[in-house]
Amino acid sequence: MAVSIIIKRLVKDETMAAQLAPFIVQLRSRAAVQPGFLTDQTFSCLDCEGEYLIMSTWHTLEDWNKWMHSQERQTIQRKIDELLGEKTLYRYYEPVVGGIIPKFPPRENQQ
Repeated sequence: MAVSIIIKRLVKDETMAAQLAPFIVQLRSRAAVQPGFLTDQTFSCLDCEGEYLIMSTWHTLEDWNKWMHSQERQTIQRKIDELLGEKTLYRYYEPVVGGIIPKFPPRENQQ
C-alpha cells in the first residue's frame, strides 16, 4: 500500500526562498526517478506565511527510506537545513480504508 510523506519547511523571506529554490528543484527532479516514487505536490499555507508542505507519495516506506537516506539526498538536505536554520520536519502516513480503526501504541500505566 502506498505511503505519503509530509515534509514541512518554513521559509522566512524572499531572499531565502530564492536561495532555496534550486535545492528544491534538485530534490524533486532526482526523487522523480527513484524506484517507488509515485507523485508529489507542494502546498503554500494560506494563513501561515512562509510555511510550505510537500506531500510525496511512494509505493512503500522502504522505497522512501532508500531515497531519504541516500548520500545524494542527504547532501542536498544538509544544504537546505543550513539555509533554513532548522531541521526539515517529516511525517509518514498510510491510508485508512474501509473504516478500519487506526493502530495506536499501548498506553503506559493503563488501568
